[in-house]
Amino acid sequence: MTTTRTLILALALLLCGCASTSSGPENVLVVVNEKNPDSVVVGDYYAAKRNVARMFICRIQCTSDETIKQDLYEKTIRDPIRSYLIKNNLRDQIDYIVLTRGVPIRTSDHWGVDSALTCLFQDKPAQMHNPYYNAQGPFSHREYNMYLVTRLDGLTLYDAKALVDRSLTARPEKGLFLLDIDPKFDKGGPGYKMVNDWMRSAAEILRERRLEVELDESPSFIVRTKLMGYYGWGYHDQKYKEEEYQRLRFMPGSIAETAVSSSASTLTANRPKGAVLSWISDLVAQGVTGVKGYVWEPYTDALADAGILFDRYTSGRNLAESFYAASKYVHWRDMVIGDPLCAPYAKQK
Repeated sequence: MTTTRTLILALALLLCGCASTSSGPENVLVVVNEKNPDSVVVGDYYAAKRNVARMFICRIQCTSDETIKQDLYEKTIRDPIRSYLIKNNLRDQIDYIVLTRGVPIRTSDHWGVDSALTCLFQDKPAQMHNPYYNAQGPFSHREYNMYLVTRLDGLTLYDAKALVDRSLTARPEKGLFLLDIDPKFDKGGPGYKMVNDWMRSAAEILRERRLEVELDESPSFIVRTKLMGYYGWGYHDQKYKEEEYQRLRFMPGSIAETAVSSSASTLTANRPKGAVLSWISDLVAQGVTGVKGYVWEPYTDALADAGILFDRYTSGRNLAESFYAASKYVHWRDMVIGDPLCAPYAKQK
């Protein structure tokens, strides 16, 4: 039966002289930087794979540098997206904004571009409480007055496009959920022990759902393959070795988080020379489908709560809902990489 919403949308398309050729999602806005060829390719690729109609693609023109001055962010990214949503009567219809490779990741004031855009119509240039934090139900812009923003990005154009393919082939696999605690942080103060306790809570939830879980509480840095979920301390782990971190392997539909403040300070191979760090862009190259990172120091309470993250995801919420429900702040320094609609554990209709 045709819904009232569908009839209204169809009428709006006719009135604006457009016609939707898509049966795909009508609550996702894809943002493409026309000055960056990779951005155009990734945006078109996602739109084709997800059947996103042309009217749900917002084309902007901005620098391709990872850092953009605050005033230029407002002029070339924030304001054009605002205007596009208003002009096309999409402000209250869109729930998810998907940024593409080639859109800057942070402003000169150290805000994450992705996180700032969650509060697109709220002129409050400061860290804000996330109204969707710890929510159980589905997300909608109308209810929470914000957007869930993710991006399709990675070390290479291939990696960015692969995120789309992994999302579409994701299934509720019986892969391993690896939770790699470092016991030294139990003695590092409540802010650090909290992260270990999140992993312990996640392990209990996943075991109750009869999913395969490995909760490691030894000082060792654990490497596994065929992962559906991963949470660890990255290079902060006392036994961390970069070559071992790069041996982690993931299955389609997998998600990950690392307790590393610099994990998304760059998504490129242009990294500080000689620095021993761990990057989420490596995890994308190693097969992860969704991952959270930080463009600047977020502090531990801004990390995704592992218990909430894996609970929501394995109960059927999509990738974006799971990461944002697990995160306390918006307009902060967070970044979520992946297709927001990926939901391998959702009940099949």
